[in-house]
Amino acid sequence: MTTSPIRVEPADTPMTHRQRINALIGLLLGMFVALMSATIVSNALPTIITQLHGTQDQYTWVVTATLLASTAATPIWGKLSDVFSKKLLVQLSLAVFTIGSMLAGLSTTVPMLIGFRVVQGLGLGGMQSLVMIVIASMFSPRERGRYQGAIAGVMSIATVAGPLLGGVIVDTSWLGWRWTFYVCVPLAVIAMIVVQRTLNLPVIRREVHIDYAGALLISAGVSVLLIWVTLAGKNFDWASATSFGLVALGLALLAVSVWVESRAKDPIIPLYLFKDRTTTLATIASIAVGVALFGGAVFLGQYFQIARGYSPTAAGLLTLPMVIGSLVSATVSGRLITRFGRWKGYLVAGSVVMTLGFGLLATIDSTTDMTLVGCYLFTLGVGMGMTMQNLVLAVQNTIAPRNLGAATSVVTFFRSLGGAAGVSILGAVLSNHVADLIAQGLRAVGITQTGSGGAGLSNLNELPAPIEAIVRGAYGDGTARIFLVSMGMALVGTLAVLFIKEIALNTLNAEDQRRAELIEEEIVLSAADADADLAHAVTGDAIADDTRPGTSATAEVTGSPDATRNS
Repeated sequence: MTTSPIRVEPADTPMTHRQRINALIGLLLGMFVALMSATIVSNALPTIITQLHGTQDQYTWVVTATLLASTAATPIWGKLSDVFSKKLLVQLSLAVFTIGSMLAGLSTTVPMLIGFRVVQGLGLGGMQSLVMIVIASMFSPRERGRYQGAIAGVMSIATVAGPLLGGVIVDTSWLGWRWTFYVCVPLAVIAMIVVQRTLNLPVIRREVHIDYAGALLISAGVSVLLIWVTLAGKNFDWASATSFGLVALGLALLAVSVWVESRAKDPIIPLYLFKDRTTTLATIASIAVGVALFGGAVFLGQYFQIARGYSPTAAGLLTLPMVIGSLVSATVSGRLITRFGRWKGYLVAGSVVMTLGFGLLATIDSTTDMTLVGCYLFTLGVGMGMTMQNLVLAVQNTIAPRNLGAATSVVTFFRSLGGAAGVSILGAVLSNHVADLIAQGLRAVGITQTGSGGAGLSNLNELPAPIEAIVRGAYGDGTARIFLVSMGMALVGTLAVLFIKEIALNTLNAEDQRRAELIEEEIVLSAADADADLAHAVTGDAIADDTRPGTSATAEVTGSPDATRNS
């Protein structure tokens, strides 16, 4: 009889409610640092790209590189959380992120910056999945709604504090854009210390094999397709052999990754999870939300600064309506979910309102009244606040506790994947559309632009005033198309959410559920062992009866004990 490979290393003492709250503070601080690092660069990017003489495509890849790295790393961190100490992994992801931040601040070229942003992304991927996994381990789905407002608040504050702080740093002459990376380092160190002192969870170990081949193939396939989207139409024609070759290579890599995942002992994306309707639909919605959220929000700073002429600090303040809307809706919906135990209505309402917000933003141009823009952003924020965390909650509530890490990572993985694809695709859409608008504007004043060295973002500060106005106007008018595409993706997410089946929220946290499962497994194994021992004892007694002194012969046991006795 084989024994179960699962074993529990209990915590020194169970965590009290106060200890769980303190640990939550440390985790949210880590999440704040990670999210702020992703947003702090948004308002600094126009300055960074201009000073390092980058291009619009490089602008996109500074963001995409981080999202792609975090996407590839997210499921690996989730798998590791099923094997090793969650506390150790949270601290390790923060350390990787801190190193990447310091190196990014030392960059002297855009390619170097993109490379170090990849390192940042590896740590960011850990924080994205591990924080939600640990929170699920400490609080039940029903109880989690009570703290959803705090989680959304941290996300909202990081969303606005990042661009605002980045703007202030860039506008401060004695600091400069490099400090947008350095400022995250001390906060990450504080988060590591708080987590070390407060987090105390049992380690439930089981044999897990990390599917590195699957992670590599998925990342490679997605990267090839993103490179195709970014370069097609500029470096080569959409209908060229190079274009077809990149698409074929990307799809082939993804097809092989599916084959590998279907045969891997412990796949990076367990395909059996998609047998659950909630997980499948939440994944589809997460991809759509990722495209809309990351893809749309990344270019807001560019719109405010390049098209409308605001400073980086002002650009950060102008995103406040979106942040306030997200904070209010997440807090209110979270408390209502905890009180009544129902969540689907808020998820559907959030998806619809988010789609509406993107639709309204699709009407803006370089002259739209800023009050209207603020109202549109508030609408978008209300929708995002009710959607993002509730998608994760829906999956965590339906999945088996032993698959918590993998399932949470899958949803986060596809949301990040959607974000990376969204930034790249929408960046390519904006780049091509803006190039057309600039060409039209220049032709209108009698100037013909040839080659790749014409008017654009890379030489904006060096252009004559009339041509600079044409470029800024093109960015203002072209941004609406990004939000139009985002609206389409948000609509796909809404349709997926409509078909998610609502299941009552569980009142046990993930660790308690896993303990209950392990106890059941122990009972089953003990009963099986007892049956085996009893069968062995019965068989032994039967043989002893036939071989006791006084019998005429020793029977050969070839059948049942009864047959042996009758031989």
